[in-house]
Amino acid sequence: MQPGPRRSASATSSPHGVFDRYVFSGAPMDNNVYLLVCPQTQDAALIDASGDAEQLLTAIRQARARVRLILMTHGHADHWGALGRLRDALGASVGAHLADAEMLPLTPNFALTDGQRVAFGAASLEVLHTPGHTPGSVCFLGDGNLFSGDTLFPGGPGATKPPLGDFPLIMRSLREQLFVLPDETFVFPGHGDPTTIGRERPSLDAWEARGW
Repeated sequence: MQPGPRRSASATSSPHGVFDRYVFSGAPMDNNVYLLVCPQTQDAALIDASGDAEQLLTAIRQARARVRLILMTHGHADHWGALGRLRDALGASVGAHLADAEMLPLTPNFALTDGQRVAFGAASLEVLHTPGHTPGSVCFLGDGNLFSGDTLFPGGPGATKPPLGDFPLIMRSLREQLFVLPDETFVFPGHGDPTTIGRERPSLDAWEARGW
């Protein structure tokens, strides 16, 4: 199986139909925003909040989704430009890891912690704390889909520029949190195209050796 297209005007189902997935990509840095909708209830979660808020709101209405949660993968500004407008318009609760909370333009409604499950309708995601890109970086895992933020991309880990980045720490996050997942796990990053754990796994030692 191959991951679905990055930009999806219509929904793509997760492997066992637990949620429908929409992908919106655009400014400021070709960011990906993921809308996950429970098909039983139309309750939804939004992963990250970049780009044009009004365009996102239009897409959410067209999907007939009721966004209950806005889940932040980390605190870098290119991922939250639409956050305030979306929270106000949708009445959704914002979740972020406390280590990145001060980087956001507003106070999150709840903290994300490693191993936590966040539910929207009959669907849910597991939070994986994956520090290294930032101290509070997290990924979200559900029904064979991993939403990796800026922790993992096709071809390598996210940037680890100081003062917030830490290359040894991101490599530990990859080894202990992400590369323990099955090869067939689809990876949907914060920028760019999807990949799979199995596609990236053979390169892990080479990434560590090159030191970036």
